Formats: sequence, structure tokens, C-alpha cells
Amino acid sequence: MLERKKNIQDEVRAILVGVIQKDHTEQQVSEYMEELAFLAETAGAITIKKFTQKLHSYDSKTFVGKGKLEEIKDYMVGRNIEVVIFDDELTGSQITNIEKVLDIRVIDRSDLILDIFARRAKTAQAKTQVELAQYQYLLPRLRGMWKHLERQGGGIGSRGPGETEIETDRRIVNDKISLLRKRLKEIDKQAFTQRKDRGEFIRVALVGYTNVGKSTLMTLLSKSDVFAENKLFATLDTTTRKVVFENTPFLLSDTVGFIRKLPHHLVESFKSTLDEVREADILLHVVDISHPQYEEQLGVVNKTLQELGAFEKPIITIFNKMDLYEKYTFDEWLEDEVKQELLLDLKERWLGETSNNAVFISAVERKNIDELRAVILHKVRDLYQIRYPYRTEYYNNTTDTV
Repeated sequence: MLERKKNIQDEVRAILVGVIQKDHTEQQVSEYMEELAFLAETAGAITIKKFTQKLHSYDSKTFVGKGKLEEIKDYMVGRNIEVVIFDDELTGSQITNIEKVLDIRVIDRSDLILDIFARRAKTAQAKTQVELAQYQYLLPRLRGMWKHLERQGGGIGSRGPGETEIETDRRIVNDKISLLRKRLKEIDKQAFTQRKDRGEFIRVALVGYTNVGKSTLMTLLSKSDVFAENKLFATLDTTTRKVVFENTPFLLSDTVGFIRKLPHHLVESFKSTLDEVREADILLHVVDISHPQYEEQLGVVNKTLQELGAFEKPIITIFNKMDLYEKYTFDEWLEDEVKQELLLDLKERWLGETSNNAVFISAVERKNIDELRAVILHKVRDLYQIRYPYRTEYYNNTTDTV
């Protein structure tokens, strides 16, 4: 096992560092840094200061310029800073070089997200997926980041003739990755069998950027308790519930949230969890419309769905948190007629862009939930009629039993 530096602990004081490239606006970078601060908070860190630097290209040795590192070092004096977190992925040598200058622990965005996933993992499947992602992240960084590995299962004669310590470390990590992959295959087989045993039900999956309200909506639609909190990646393990709208049953699943710059090792490791998205018949894409960068978040999710081969499925786009959108967008003095016109323009725009497959709700205030249920029911019944034409009781019954 890797002799790794301890995870971020509660109340750790952190500095955040981001880079503004030519295709980024300062407003975008500000939003990115806010998201990084939210990630740090979710991991148990307090952001003390944010630093940004405009760069045409990253420094191959220290990522940011040496002058910026000196500025960060000067700021740290007497402030008891314990970790510096970069918003982009760093190489092992960059981490080593930066730590030499700052004399403090340095992590990147991917390592931070992996830390959060490790904290959130509860089931054997999630824990194995996260551990595999961690080892895959570490493998190319061994030379730059790690001093040595514990020789578990080693002993006299375990090292080959002429084999260097870093080569041994790399072999141990590769062996561990192979072991975890085998273990995950067995878990995946069990999960696949469980999904097959669900019978001839239409399957609906909630997808979206992290912290957009999927779990809250899951609770509302399924009328069952699902863990939800105002932190990133509250859900790692897929939760599936049987839901019945007007005597029409279907399976509703809540899935892990997506995020900008999601480490590709996590996407690979969580393949079995994301199979819930791939195998779904209908996707409910939940969007936090109150977020300043909601359009970019929507694009991130759509791009991820394309990478998963799930973008061509029937998708209902659910614009959630309309109550907060109105609160943040409209001044109190604005006339109701003008407000309604602006809201109508917004809805017409997105209805046009989603081919009329959009609903505008507030899950917390339970606004427009009946319309959402009606839209979902219509899609589910249409699929039942196509896929299981003999199950007429699922799409001809109009008695409301919700």
C-alpha cells in the first residue's frame, strides 16, 4: 500500500491557485475558483486566499510562474497555511518542484476530487472504484511524488536483481491495479445480474452536474428518503426506487453527479455505476438554473453523456431552483408583467433548444411538480407501448394512484 500523505482533515487552512488562459474570461475563472473552494469545503478545508495568474501556457516545471509562487510564499508567512490546491491537474515533478519552493503540501484538482470520493464511498463497489482511480492517478506520478512503498507481501528475495526502488514501486502499483480491476469485475457481474432481475420495467435515470438537486428531486418523485445535502458529490452509489404514476410503474435511479474536469480515471473506474445511465430508457437531466454558469454546466453534462454513448436517449431537461433564479435575477422593484415576459422568453428559448422536452420547477418549494410528473408519465407510457405492447395496463390506465 502507498505510504501516502494524510487526507485533508477538518479545518485545514488552504490557498487556492488558478490560471486564466486566453480562452477564459476573468468572470469564468472566478466561478471556477468558487467551485474549487466548494470542493475544498466539501473535503473539510477552509479557503483563506485565492490566487490567479494569466498565462498563455503552463510552466512545465512549476505550472505557474516563479514570481507567482514567491507571491504565494510571502503571503503564507505567519498564516498557518497547511495546503495549496491547484485548479488544474499537475504532474508529479510539478508537485515536487512547487513543494520545494513553498515548503508545504500541494495537491491538484483531481487529487482533491479523489479525496472527496474516498470520503463519500460507502459500499464495496464505490470503495473499490475509488481505490482503483487513486492508484491509476498515482502511477504516472510515482517518481515525482512518492518516496517508497511498504513492502507488503515482500521480504527477502522479493526484489529482482538490478531493479531500482521506483521500478519496484511501479510494479507493486500495477499489481494492485490488476487486483482491483479483477475485484471490480466480480462486483460488476453482481450489479449486472441485479439490474437484469428488475424485470420489464422502463428505467429512468437522474443525471446532472453535481449539487443541482438530483437527490432532492429523487426523494420528491419516489416519496422515499434519499440522502441529500448541500455539498458536492453527496451521491456516489446509485440509488434505485420503484415509482408508480397513475398505475404506471417504472424504475427511477439517482446517479453520481458530473463536474468540470472530472478526472478521467474516475470516469473509467465508475463505469459500472455509470452503466445505470447507459442502460436507462429515459434520462432526466437536472440543471441548477440559478447557478451563474448553468449553461456551461449543462454543456459539461451533455458532453459527458456523449462520451458515455447516452446522449441519443430520450432526455427531459429539468430546470430546477427556479425560485432562486427569480430571486437572484429580478430586482424587487421589477413589475410583475415584465418579470413574466422575461420568464416566458427564457422558457421559450429552452423549450426550443430541447424540442419541447423541458420543465421548469423548484424541487424544494415543490413548484410545477405536477407538470413534471405528467411529462415523465407521458414518456414512460410511450416507451411501454413501443417496447411492451402487451402490457396495456401500463399505458391505458388513467386512474391516479400517485
